[in-house]
Amino acid sequence: MAAVDVTVDQLVTLWRIRTVRQNFHWVFLLISVVGSVLKDLDSVPQTYFSSMFCSSCRYFVKVAWGWTLGLLTSFLLLFYNFSFNRSVLVRRLLSLVVATAVWYVCTEAFSYIEEVTGSCLETDTSDALKSEFTSKASCRRAGFRWNGVDISGHSFILAYSALLIVEETAPMATLKPASLSALSRTVLNLLYVALNLIVIIWVWMFACTSVYFHDTSHKLLGTICGLLGWYLTYRVWYLKPLSPGLPLQLHPKEQKQHA
Repeated sequence: MAAVDVTVDQLVTLWRIRTVRQNFHWVFLLISVVGSVLKDLDSVPQTYFSSMFCSSCRYFVKVAWGWTLGLLTSFLLLFYNFSFNRSVLVRRLLSLVVATAVWYVCTEAFSYIEEVTGSCLETDTSDALKSEFTSKASCRRAGFRWNGVDISGHSFILAYSALLIVEETAPMATLKPASLSALSRTVLNLLYVALNLIVIIWVWMFACTSVYFHDTSHKLLGTICGLLGWYLTYRVWYLKPLSPGLPLQLHPKEQKQHA
């Protein structure tokens, strides 16, 4: 497992760089803007990822929150259960409850907005209104198209999930290997690598969404909602006493050494 240990060390070193961590959220806004421009200009060639019938890719994004929550919960349980006291573990698990609430409220709000702003059209190429269908579900069951403000849930969940993972796995830089058994350390390392791999996948899927799918305004709204969900918790609320608090942080002197 030496290769895994080396990979973990490299990832920890990367996320210790203050500039990388402080500016990671801007990556999503940049990708969303640039990808939308490329889509509007129709300058990106069609690929496997551009097909709306790529069911495996679409399914993977739809269950993004499950992947994020499952791996992150396992990581936190192992990391804090063996390394620190249980009260810290409870606060970190509470942060996942908050994150799940943010995910649920936002996705439900997106669906509601699309429902109340939409109307039923005959086809993708026709503007003929089918006024007898007043809900998205009935419209689609009849084989027609519902046209409303479809805020990109993919842009939201992919950006929000990646930012959440980066925040909650940051304490890996504080881990003292001697505090864990060899087996626990190996499992923890594998979970950490898996979570970083998921971040890479989410960024890639986010880029594909930006380049190939949705309207520009819908993608930007979804991205901004994801960034706001992260910012209002980890940069505002979690700094307050009555909150789950922030994950364990590097000592300021250590941060300067790796800046």
